[in-house]
Amino acid sequence: MPSIRVQKPGLCVTVQDIGRIGYQQYGIPVSGVMDEFAFTVGNFLVDADKNNAVLEIPYLGPSLEFDFDITIAITGANLTPKINNQDIAMWTSVNIRKGDILSFSNIKTGARAYIAFAGEIDVPVVNGSKSTLLKSKLGGFNGRQLKMGDIIEIKNPKIIKKRRSLNSKYIPSYSTFEEIKIVLGPQDDYFTKKGIDTFLTSEYEVTKEADRMGMRLEGEVIEHKDKADIISDAAVFGSIQVPGNGKPIILLADRQTTGGYTKIGTVIKADLPKLAQMSFGHKIKFKQLDIEEAQQEYINFYKKLDEIKDSLNIANEKRYSEKELKVLKKLFGNRLK
Repeated sequence: MPSIRVQKPGLCVTVQDIGRIGYQQYGIPVSGVMDEFAFTVGNFLVDADKNNAVLEIPYLGPSLEFDFDITIAITGANLTPKINNQDIAMWTSVNIRKGDILSFSNIKTGARAYIAFAGEIDVPVVNGSKSTLLKSKLGGFNGRQLKMGDIIEIKNPKIIKKRRSLNSKYIPSYSTFEEIKIVLGPQDDYFTKKGIDTFLTSEYEVTKEADRMGMRLEGEVIEHKDKADIISDAAVFGSIQVPGNGKPIILLADRQTTGGYTKIGTVIKADLPKLAQMSFGHKIKFKQLDIEEAQQEYINFYKKLDEIKDSLNIANEKRYSEKELKVLKKLFGNRLK
């Protein structure tokens, strides 16, 4: 089978797709890509299924040797990708030839890059997903990050005849300061008015304790009315927990399924990709939205992806199952097109 040899492993490179949907009730985290926008666009660019597994690369890229021809696309953070030591463009389809070596150099912007393939990474599907959950050694490439000497097999590789490039107006710019939009709750009533005001008016800094599971922030203490503990309830991607020390923690892709700390707010879907591209020392300021505004942002996020798909002349496919559509129409009504 066509394969890729890992010459250098980079820093914690893993196989990811959209994640294990529907298993949190059994204590299995969702995992999946941190930046859904970069992930989805990457697959658009190589004419792959929207949930085709990719390699997620935080901060430091690997060196990969290909023994076959294939089209790839690199999106997300700019880690200065190169083929045979020659710089290549990001957010565009690129042809790799047998014997080529893909490598990365300095990180310029963002935190996580993605390699999408016009082919399928041949790893087992576990609970409906190829995503890697490192803490449980579940899924992906033997349940772990890539190591030197690993051989990654690729099924059905192809060369895309027509080059695809993302229009520059859609390419996100990654900043060291981001305004992150949130909806208050579900336990905002556990905090004093002063605590809520502090949360919404202060700047917070990303600490070194930030990984795929969560992001600890440093800044002004958020005041509880009484205690910080609750009976454990569900945690979602973007839940903002505030433990007893009053310092917020944003839960991310590999979060636990439930948590016992009060959650002051939840990051909206459309701003999760911003979090994925932030790292140590970056600053965050939170902005409150109401439910209707957050729902509209959700709709706009997927409308933008549909617009990108149309701009790349990709055949339309159903974004949601009939079951999903029924639920979404109850939530959004006529706003969901």
